[in-house]
Amino acid sequence: AVTQGDLTRSIQVEARGEVAELKDNINTMIGNLRLTTERNTEQDWLKTNLAKFSRMMQGQRDLVTMGEMLLAELAPLVGAQQAILYIAELESEKKVLKELATYADANPGDRRQYALREGLVGQCAADGRRILLEQVPRDAVHVRSGLLAARATNIVALPILYEGQAKAVVELASLHEYTTSQLAFLEQLAGSIGVVLNTIQATVRT
Repeated sequence: AVTQGDLTRSIQVEARGEVAELKDNINTMIGNLRLTTERNTEQDWLKTNLAKFSRMMQGQRDLVTMGEMLLAELAPLVGAQQAILYIAELESEKKVLKELATYADANPGDRRQYALREGLVGQCAADGRRILLEQVPRDAVHVRSGLLAARATNIVALPILYEGQAKAVVELASLHEYTTSQLAFLEQLAGSIGVVLNTIQATVRT
């Protein structure tokens, strides 16, 4: 079974002495092969999709178009049912985060806006660190998060940084738990998004 690629099997027969030792060693080998294969598969998935998003964002010149395209590809890839991209802007010399693009928004209407440290989005931008909410209660609609009306079980707010400064925040809501690979992908993708956003904003200013 192992030689044919089936790494889910193991030897279960009763044995003693050298045969038992051989059985244990073979089962350990199968376990190690399975872990190595899974790690390689995850790394291939990460590299392939990071390259895909880099190509997709390359050459974009409009923030809204880039944001909508980004969410449309990103949300299904990581198993999110709703998503919002907030862009950082200065108002009266204070940084605020304004809704730029949405994906399957359950409450369209007025653009959402958060100051630094206001709600999950504002706190994520202020800290420059990912915030992950797991097992969100279905009746917890009072939590200040733009997507919580969807009553998702997992919400992640991801800061988009460039040279240590928050350029944007992506908020993704899912009905399922995010996997370790999906969260690692989001962390790595955030850097690429930050570079693209900074380039677009510099072009607009020029």
